[in-house]
Amino acid sequence: MINNKKITSHIMSPSPFLFFMAGIFIVTLSGCTSTKEELLPPGDSTMMELWQGNAPSSHTVVKGRETLRRGLSAQETVASERIDESYSRTQENELSQIFPRLPNPDMVMYIFPHLAEGNTPVPGYSTVFPFYEQTQYALPGERTEAL
Repeated sequence: MINNKKITSHIMSPSPFLFFMAGIFIVTLSGCTSTKEELLPPGDSTMMELWQGNAPSSHTVVKGRETLRRGLSAQETVASERIDESYSRTQENELSQIFPRLPNPDMVMYIFPHLAEGNTPVPGYSTVFPFYEQTQYALPGERTEAL
């Protein structure tokens, strides 16, 4: 009898896992109690008004942008062109000047119409692939032109 009481008292006591699962169940059900209107209240404008840009909130944004925009003066235009022209050293230019790519011509291959895996017809088509498998780069100072 003593053993039976221990077993039944062990079965009847709730475990922490049971409390955890009950908590998850309650949280999950509480998410179903809210409505769509509570989470996402309907706006004042229709979808067509939003698409055409006639929403009331977009007018304030457009007006704010217009007040911030101004045209460049002649001096600013000349200065920006001078800045663009003066800085011609870029990472791409540096790499292409120090390590130029060696020529790798494209090969065009035509595959004639054929039957694949039994009687499945495959129409003719062209494909393009590079002559060399990898792109090769010249070492600094190495000649890349034809002799």
